Amino acid sequence: MYALARQNNFYSGKTAYKLSIIITAAVVFYSLGMPLEGAGQTVGLIKGYIQENTILKEHSNALFLRENWMKELNEKYKGYKINKLADGVIYVGITKNINSHRVKINVAEVNTQANNNLEVIPISASKDKIHSRSAINKMIKGTNTIIAVNGTYFKPNTGTPLGTLVINNEIISGPIYDRAAFGIGKNGYKTARLGFVGHISRGDKKIEINNINQARMLFSDVIIYTNKWGAKSPVTKPGSKHLAVKNGKIIADSDFPLIIPENGYVITGPKTKLTDLSSGDNIKTEYRLNPEWEDVNHIISGGPYLLKKGEIYTDTKEERLLPIAGRNPRTAIGYTKDNVLILVTVDGRKEGSSGVTISELAKIMKDLDCYEAINLDGGSSTVMYAAGNIYKGTASGYVVPVSNALTVRTI
Repeated sequence: MYALARQNNFYSGKTAYKLSIIITAAVVFYSLGMPLEGAGQTVGLIKGYIQENTILKEHSNALFLRENWMKELNEKYKGYKINKLADGVIYVGITKNINSHRVKINVAEVNTQANNNLEVIPISASKDKIHSRSAINKMIKGTNTIIAVNGTYFKPNTGTPLGTLVINNEIISGPIYDRAAFGIGKNGYKTARLGFVGHISRGDKKIEINNINQARMLFSDVIIYTNKWGAKSPVTKPGSKHLAVKNGKIIADSDFPLIIPENGYVITGPKTKLTDLSSGDNIKTEYRLNPEWEDVNHIISGGPYLLKKGEIYTDTKEERLLPIAGRNPRTAIGYTKDNVLILVTVDGRKEGSSGVTISELAKIMKDLDCYEAINLDGGSSTVMYAAGNIYKGTASGYVVPVSNALTVRTI
């Protein structure tokens, strides 16, 4: 550490000396009325030296963070083998008794501050369609993925996500029951229960929009379907209406599914709500997730909450997830106060590991120093990929295909 500090001081002093010479030269240029081209070159040199020193400092800071972080990890996981998968990424396998039940816990920690070349991003089983499933090892093929875990709940027969999924600021699917979601940004992570807010405007009239790219929960819901949903809007019950919209104009209306226009969308809902809208009408459509995270690029959802502000908090009933609260294989995601990402899977329904309850999972995440954490899809979907190794949550002989995954990869 002392050598590193000396290196930082040396380069900072060296750069300061160079800058003093360059700035002095610039002053001479100006006082003697010499050509401005020379001054421009001087400014360019100044910028170059500043950039050089900034890059060096970032590299040194990352090295310093990595070394200190590894010391903390050695203390945190004393007695367990820490597998370094890349700079800023480790995996630890833990076997222990929890309430008289033997369980196997897979833990991955990701410190993006210790490695600026890491990216945390969700991926879908298919780039083109929302209704798809794939094994996690196939899903990440061709990417530089180091760690991956299964993501949102989904419909088993179609792979359609059940809950919020946002990739690169594009809403792939909207929330259900305002369930807990995990936001990923360049500067860290956020958690919240996410809702949906939107409306269609034509003149002074406004019609509420209830969701985007989700199956209809109630007949009264008004839902938007984009190209991510597929070629056509979904089949609806009698008494419904479909409106195809492009460039702010309704280009078709029907009682039956419509082709979703490229770079457009289809609005579906009960005729009683959409009766005043028809082909040729100009409308304005606005919607957003609530709360609106401006500094978040990706969102993956699950539920229930596990931790809030460092304390165990499980709102299983409020998120309508009581049926899954018992002992099961689990996947969870959280982050520490220092913005270190924690990914966890717990094996279950197999010899040597019986899974955990939601309450036990919350305790695991707290013991791992998480500040905030949520549960993701679990059961047979539970899986972690770690640098070529697959840790299946159940005794299944194959890797169960899932709708989407949360990945950590190099860029």
